Amino acid sequence: MLLIQFLNALQFSMTLFLLAVGLTIIFGLMKIVNLAHGSLYMIGAYIGLSIWSYFDSFWLALIFSPLITALIGAFLYNILFKHIQNADPMKQVLLTFGLIYIGLDSVRLIWGTMSHSISAPELLSKSIILINDPYPSYRLFVIFVGIFVLFCLYFILEKTVIGAKVRASVDDPEAARLLKINTDKILFYTFSLGCGLAGLAGITVAPILGVEPGMDMEVLVLTLIVVVVGGPGSLKGAIVGALLIGFVDSFGKVYIPQLAQIIIYAVMALTLLFRPDGLFKR
Repeated sequence: MLLIQFLNALQFSMTLFLLAVGLTIIFGLMKIVNLAHGSLYMIGAYIGLSIWSYFDSFWLALIFSPLITALIGAFLYNILFKHIQNADPMKQVLLTFGLIYIGLDSVRLIWGTMSHSISAPELLSKSIILINDPYPSYRLFVIFVGIFVLFCLYFILEKTVIGAKVRASVDDPEAARLLKINTDKILFYTFSLGCGLAGLAGITVAPILGVEPGMDMEVLVLTLIVVVVGGPGSLKGAIVGALLIGFVDSFGKVYIPQLAQIIIYAVMALTLLFRPDGLFKR
């Protein structure tokens, strides 16, 4: 039973990581808290639902849903986000908060208000036995996706020239421009990647949580807490924060459900008190 709960917590942590890593990198580069990030998670799930329904292929949905969500992110960047990067923080919050309602109404208009479900692919539809307890193989797949994305991002950011340019743009944008780094292009591609990762999170967890209007708000607050605890702009902070909040939430709801939410906010409050810039400041 403890192993099953551990894996459930790890699976939820990987979902939070997929959401938080895009948000934290965007904040690190642009200093914008994109409150509409959860909406892209929801839209990614709905796009995946449409692809799955039409082609009867979860794998096509898994591939194309993040790509289409990234294109939506690129569109939003060009028409809105690059223009509000240096705006007053309150204006940024109000504009991105408005996008939440635009996303919600768009989903209701296109897909309706009913809840939907997506079946896991046949390859991952069965359970495996772990120490005499069955465990859904699809949840293990979600864990694998999160770990795979973590290692890919680590390699890109730490071991490639592109990653060095991204890190330079986060650490000191002015110095990066003096070094002839095209920070505008870095911002564009990084923002699009972050949105694509939100879409990936949406379609990945759809077979577990389902697809419904408002699903974005269920994870947005926890995602923001992960970013605050881990430290904006930090890949290490995103994974550590996701693991911390994911495990506290999962185990708390099982063993002390009355205090689970209180503990999460207490963790955030203590982090802000002793490490205002997060556990891993970039």
